[in-house]
Amino acid sequence: LIQLCMQALLDNGDEILIPAPDYPLWTACATLASGTPVHYICDEQSDWFPDLADMESKITPRTKALVIINPNNPTGALYPREVLEQIVELARRHDLMIFSDEIYDRLVMDGLEHISIASLAPDLPCVTFSGLSKSHMIAGYRIGWMIFSGNMSCAKDFLLGINMLSNMRLCSNVPAQSIVQTALGGHQSVNNYIVPGGRIYEQREYIYNALNSIDGITAVKPKAAFYIFPKIDVKKFNITNDEQFALDLLHQKKILITRGGGFNWGEPDHFRIVYLPRIEVLSEAMRDLEEFLSTYRQ
Repeated sequence: LIQLCMQALLDNGDEILIPAPDYPLWTACATLASGTPVHYICDEQSDWFPDLADMESKITPRTKALVIINPNNPTGALYPREVLEQIVELARRHDLMIFSDEIYDRLVMDGLEHISIASLAPDLPCVTFSGLSKSHMIAGYRIGWMIFSGNMSCAKDFLLGINMLSNMRLCSNVPAQSIVQTALGGHQSVNNYIVPGGRIYEQREYIYNALNSIDGITAVKPKAAFYIFPKIDVKKFNITNDEQFALDLLHQKKILITRGGGFNWGEPDHFRIVYLPRIEVLSEAMRDLEEFLSTYRQ
């Protein structure tokens, strides 16, 4: 769906604002469609919320749209209403389309609420993405959807392109579609995972505390999804190449992380952990990571 949208929207030289760090498929699909991805910074000091000033400073006459990922992969951030309202106002001022990736919308902790940005922008063209792959823990099914809302009258050519590209896909994922009604209409078992005592909640608590107890590592507590994006003290470990750091950890300790650069983050000072493994596995990995870092210098 992301690929369809980028191909329908972007021509050579058109720009689209994408967060850094991002889910890298956005950058890849924009590039594949001959567009130019322009990355705005999400601010670690502000719970990884988008830096609105940085976002606005990167808008040019070629900017067609902006992307938000909320809840966020890889940071686990959840954007509050006031941040979303500021993004809507920015899009309104500059006549931008909004793409909102909300695939983790049900995986929200701490009693917080996910707000869909489309509900705040009835006058703007919005495309909202969601699905079952993450929220219902059935990643193999790859069932997802996108919803068009707001004022789409200014996006007729875009919609024509979406329909044309959709018609080129000869067959939908019919077997997996059979589960959609049951998944959305039945018991929402994920709710049991994201409260105290629930598996995702407790694994989040464990990984956050374990990472921050390691000398040279700090991490912002994620509010949603199942990722955390810790920061590593590059001076302490003399790290100039985060890919090499990830490979060294993999070869020495058999722990696989994703480097920050894989999410279009510009500095070699972050990496992503998926905290879906059970606490016994996470605990062993954290012990090994701490042991690895106790002697590591790049």
